[in-house]
Amino acid sequence: MKTLKLQNISIIDQHGDADLLTFVNAHDLALQHLKDCLQREVIVSPKPFSWFEVLCKAIKFPARRYHFWWRIANYLYKTGGHKVKKYAIRINRNLRNKYGLDIKLGADIGEGFKISHFVGIVIADCAVIGTNFHITQNVTIGVKETDRPSKIVIGNDVTIGPNSCIIGNDIVIGDNVTIGAMSFINENIPSDSVVYTPRLASIVKMKHPVC
Repeated sequence: MKTLKLQNISIIDQHGDADLLTFVNAHDLALQHLKDCLQREVIVSPKPFSWFEVLCKAIKFPARRYHFWWRIANYLYKTGGHKVKKYAIRINRNLRNKYGLDIKLGADIGEGFKISHFVGIVIADCAVIGTNFHITQNVTIGVKETDRPSKIVIGNDVTIGPNSCIIGNDIVIGDNVTIGAMSFINENIPSDSVVYTPRLASIVKMKHPVC
């Protein structure tokens, strides 16, 4: 058994160089994904990526500040050890209390994630979501049964309207899908679809009957 030092992280390599290479590549991909997300969601300009620019924009724009901290927390949660995961969870708890939404750490969300209103949004950690995802207030994405492994897969360029729920096990929503306001989704949705739940408003009683 040999102990290797890589970027101040102690790695116990029990299975040879192949496992170490896999570990390094996975961290490189995760870091590049983090930078790509921060470029589109925090910097929001064609300027070259820099951590200084990210911090300036995160300080200046409160909405972008949420994206900054959640992306950082999710990166730490996925790549760090036990203590780092606990720190990431603490960051996300503070975000939930401050912004009023609960996006679980461990969720996979592609770059270009857009939140229109920071109220009442819940996304489970089993969600795998593509690029250019647009979500609005009071949307819930979660599983129906928590006693078995499940995933909710959402493709690229998907928009979900207010007060909608996507609840089920192993649901797949394709690319370029628009889900209307107050929709309930519990089955697969094909790509290039517009989906809504029919609603009918009924007049129960007139306050002032017409003579």
